[in-house]
Amino acid sequence: MVSKGPKKANLLDHHSIKHILDESASKAVTSLGFMEDVTLSNVRLFIGTIIIVIALFAQFYKKKFRENKDFLVACIVLYTVFNGLLQLIIYTKEKNAILFTYPPVASFTSTGLVVSSNLPRFSDAYTLTIASADPKLISANEPVHFAKSVT
Repeated sequence: MVSKGPKKANLLDHHSIKHILDESASKAVTSLGFMEDVTLSNVRLFIGTIIIVIALFAQFYKKKFRENKDFLVACIVLYTVFNGLLQLIIYTKEKNAILFTYPPVASFTSTGLVVSSNLPRFSDAYTLTIASADPKLISANEPVHFAKSVT
């Protein structure tokens, strides 16, 4: 892939800076032979689609309000349950992850990587963490933390 020149970010917007740094870290990891694992993203999209369908059914159900009260209550309960499930997945599995990978093809390990980053608001300390996707495996190593100032 040919680079189109340096990326530009608004230096007053820490989200823009973090986005550029995350994108660069993802490209660096995938250029080393790690394939991106999009399973968790697909699960999140599927649950989000279910949530949207539930909301559309609740909005456009053919009966008037008093006649569809039980249906609306069921839709509200399902909407809340699926939103809670989505938030649980984001909170427990995703955290600050920017990239999940499969193990490299010619690797002897059976685990991929989880690349996560952190750039706190009003701080210049960008922290990049590379950890094993399954830290309970014997072949998993300790997470590696890399912290630098963005200034």
